[in-house]
Amino acid sequence: MGSFSIWHWLIVLLVVVLIFGTKKLKNMGSDLGAAVKGFKDGVKGAADDEGAAPPPQVTASKAEARSADTVDVEAKTKS
Repeated sequence: MGSFSIWHWLIVLLVVVLIFGTKKLKNMGSDLGAAVKGFKDGVKGAADDEGAAPPPQVTASKAEARSADTVDVEAKTKS
C-alpha cells in the first residue's frame, strides 16, 4: 500500500480543479498568500514592539463605572 504515486496525485489535482475551478483556486491561493504575509508582518511587528511600553491598563474605578449594556464611544464633530 505505501505512498501514492505521481498518477494518484495528478488525479487528485484534476478532481480538485474540476470541483473548485481554476479561478476560485487562484483566489484562494492569493488570499492564503496575503494571510501568510500579514501573519509574518504581525510577528515581526510584535518582536519589534517588545521594547515599547505596554498598553495602558483599565483601572478598577473605570471598570466599575461601566455597565454591561453601556457602549463606550468617542464623539467627534465635523470640521
